[in-house]
Amino acid sequence: MLVATDLVKRYGTVRALEGFTLSVAAGEIVGLVGHNGAGKSTFVEIVSNLVRPDSGTVSIDGRPPAAARGRIGVSPQHISLYPSCTVREHLELYGKLAGLRGPTLREAVDELAVVLRLTEIMDRRTGKLSGGQQRRTQAASALVHRPPLLLLDEPTAGADLETREAILDVVKQRAGEGAAVVYTTHYLPELTELRATIAVARDGRIIAHGSYEELVNDLPGEVRVRLDSEEEISVSTHEPTVTLMDLLRQIDRPISSVDVRHPSLDDLYRSLAVHDAP
Repeated sequence: MLVATDLVKRYGTVRALEGFTLSVAAGEIVGLVGHNGAGKSTFVEIVSNLVRPDSGTVSIDGRPPAAARGRIGVSPQHISLYPSCTVREHLELYGKLAGLRGPTLREAVDELAVVLRLTEIMDRRTGKLSGGQQRRTQAASALVHRPPLLLLDEPTAGADLETREAILDVVKQRAGEGAAVVYTTHYLPELTELRATIAVARDGRIIAHGSYEELVNDLPGEVRVRLDSEEEISVSTHEPTVTLMDLLRQIDRPISSVDVRHPSLDDLYRSLAVHDAP
């Protein structure tokens, strides 16, 4: 569905993208992670045809971004709503821009009102909404025309639990229906819940790409044993079960608790950031 190859984008001396390559298949959720300035938002802007790359190519279902606008749904990082318009007016506007009319438009709006928990505020002006309500409205505006490609740039930033749950649920639903999803976030547990493929960006390029299992396979976990004396023994290990058994055989004092921690996405990101640092 989405294929981006060797994208380069510079702003003066600032290198926003430097050989950025990423592909997303239909029905796949790719979690795009990286520090601020890694190139995530610039990539989203190029795919959505808001910015042109200096070099490199983007193909969306075989078309360049300019010819695929109606096939893309974008929820930008920063809230981008018309404060004087109601939630309903927003969804109807974006639906009409994508070619929806009549009963088809009403059904699409009504469906999103339910799944994104907007029913009670549909006729409220967006400038009067809470931050979470605005996030859900913005996501709904990107989803209303059922685009085959979704670009969600930190869609839950600063959001409450209700908003986070609603957005994650609808993202999983749309991916299950065949949409390709690029989901950028700083909140790594979301990607575990979404069962996303992970793409790690640094300095304008992708430095790691694969499933959670593939990327954390070579990282060590940790075994922690706390003694009744409140002393704690912590060991980094690639074989936590074996290490734990060895520790238990060696310790001759009362033990109050045992904790085996397997490698996480946070460990992966820290490992890649250190390994790839200049």
